[in-house]
Amino acid sequence: MSGLRVVPAWRHGHERLYVCRTDGRSVAWYDRDTARVNLLNADREADVLDALAPFLTGNVTVGPPPVPTPAELARLTLHPDDDLAPNRPGEALRIAIDRDPPPPRRLRSDPRHRALAAETAVGDALDRLDAVGWHALHSIGLPGGTRLHHLLIGPGGLFCVRTLPVRKQRVRVADPMVTVGRNQPEPLLRDLRADAGRASFALTAEVRAVLVPVGAADVDVDVEAPPREVRVLLEQDIPALARAGGVLKPADVEALHALARDRRTWRRI
Repeated sequence: MSGLRVVPAWRHGHERLYVCRTDGRSVAWYDRDTARVNLLNADREADVLDALAPFLTGNVTVGPPPVPTPAELARLTLHPDDDLAPNRPGEALRIAIDRDPPPPRRLRSDPRHRALAAETAVGDALDRLDAVGWHALHSIGLPGGTRLHHLLIGPGGLFCVRTLPVRKQRVRVADPMVTVGRNQPEPLLRDLRADAGRASFALTAEVRAVLVPVGAADVDVDVEAPPREVRVLLEQDIPALARAGGVLKPADVEALHALARDRRTWRRI
């Protein structure tokens, strides 16, 4: 027995199969799109191909990774339990709903479903920025039970993005309070700045805060108390984040992404 197992991972609709040792560390991966098996340990080629045999089709190229960067090597050595990259938008909400589903005859819809739909919409929009050199991570748990809804890393810097489901209601923003419809104001901007600050501490880099009200009928920002260090965007305006550039070099983007996707990075804040 080789002791190797195959772990599938999805990223933006593309499947990659990692071949891992019993301790979770990768020794190779198979990229279906390029039909290439990338070996990190040439001595285990036979074992890797044996483990991947049920998944290989057609002609496959086998060899070392093509000029791997330090960030890529760090990412590949992550234990699957510590890798946040596979998280789907709203991952924590999905788990909570699966563990504690709402009663089937509940008169009012479960607000977690609306929150999940909003996080999914924003997360999908952020993931589409991958084509222009950005990386998005979702549902990052922080000590104390809170979490970052989304973290966006790219040439224009780092953004902590919080989703706010509002369902055709008016949103009023008067720093630090955010009021949705007739509900009581909540200090969401203060909380969002705190999340961005914690992310900055963990990554030792500036992280800017973004609030995205999803489904808002109108967003009214108080000109006398404008948001401080927080950008308010509608979901259709998310691509505007990709137009920010000139802050990080590609190597810096990859290094920060490798650091941010490691769950252990967030345990010390």
